[in-house]
Amino acid sequence: MAWSDFGLLLIPPVVGGVIGYFTNDLAIRMLFRPYRPIYIFKRRLPLTPGLIPSNQGRLAQRIADTIMGSLLTPEELQKLARRLLQTERIQQAIQWLLTLALDQVQSRNQARTAEIVGNVLKDLLGESFPRLLRVWARRDDFLKAQLDQIFDQVLLDFQLSEEQAQQIAEWTLNSVFPPDVIRRSLVDFLTDRNIHVIDEIFRSRTSGTYWVVANLFGVRNALARLRAFCLDEREISNARIAELIDALKIRYRLQEWLLGVSLQNLPVSTVRELRRSMRDTVRSYIQTLGPDLLKGLSTTVNWQSLAAQLLNRLQTSTAVSKSLSPVSEELALVLERYLERDLESLVAQVIPILNIDQVIIDRVNATSPRDLEAGIQGIVRNELQAIVNLGGVLGVLIGGIQSLLLFYRG
Repeated sequence: MAWSDFGLLLIPPVVGGVIGYFTNDLAIRMLFRPYRPIYIFKRRLPLTPGLIPSNQGRLAQRIADTIMGSLLTPEELQKLARRLLQTERIQQAIQWLLTLALDQVQSRNQARTAEIVGNVLKDLLGESFPRLLRVWARRDDFLKAQLDQIFDQVLLDFQLSEEQAQQIAEWTLNSVFPPDVIRRSLVDFLTDRNIHVIDEIFRSRTSGTYWVVANLFGVRNALARLRAFCLDEREISNARIAELIDALKIRYRLQEWLLGVSLQNLPVSTVRELRRSMRDTVRSYIQTLGPDLLKGLSTTVNWQSLAAQLLNRLQTSTAVSKSLSPVSEELALVLERYLERDLESLVAQVIPILNIDQVIIDRVNATSPRDLEAGIQGIVRNELQAIVNLGGVLGVLIGGIQSLLLFYRG
């Protein structure tokens, strides 16, 4: 066979391989290029822009429909939400949020925060709580258990010690009823009318020796002289009253009486009545004067300063830091129970709000044809290159078949 004949047989496979290779490569490139339409004499050339850029809107819609119809179905989103919203993850997220909030409170200027918290405390204790207290006080069982417990455990068992009784006796005789007070009280009591009444009763209601003394001597003159003596001789009267207090051991007797004062010495019926009376008195006081008292107290409190102190205390409190974990755990369990019950309806409400399909469409439409080509080629570069190579191989095979036909015909 001559070299010229061999060259003729070699040309069809080579030309077929080149045509098949570059034709497939051109076809793949025409999927994306040209990126923009090309106009000649104001007429757009066919196949410009490429197939994908010219149909990018429909492609975006088909991608969104495929993803939402096959991949991100409501059932798959529920499964994804269940995996994402596991109790441990929710607890960690809530604890992180609580820690972040606490750190923000610690790092920021607290003036504004203290003002807000102060206004809340003022409204709560100065306005809301008094109204609630007035309503609560109308109930028959308001503070019943608490007041009964105070009465039974504090008042019923209360008894003065010897030192306390001595101090009260000293205070009573030295401050409440000193000799001068007793003398003036005696003078105020011994008026002419009172002296006359005492004398008349003494004369008419005594008998025997006392009747003789009352009618012969009477008590009018003695009481009148006692009154005059207390008025004229104040210092001497006070001294005599003090001597009588010491001689009669009034201080010691008063101390003994105070030591014996106890509700346990009273009859049971009396104790029950006292307990009921105390409960009714406290409830009546709270119902009538309690709200006004709280409102009055709220106006005297510097709530902003109090709120600042509370915030400072919360920042350094170990109890707050230790409570973050159990609080987040409890909140996570509450949220878990809510999700178990309403996760399906929640996902159904979230899907329209997220509008995922429109997000996909917007993202695909916003991607330039160059970036879209680079992205697709980055995913299926080997597959596209295999198509190009396959075109070359097919071209060589077809060209080889033509060469064989020429060879046998020749």
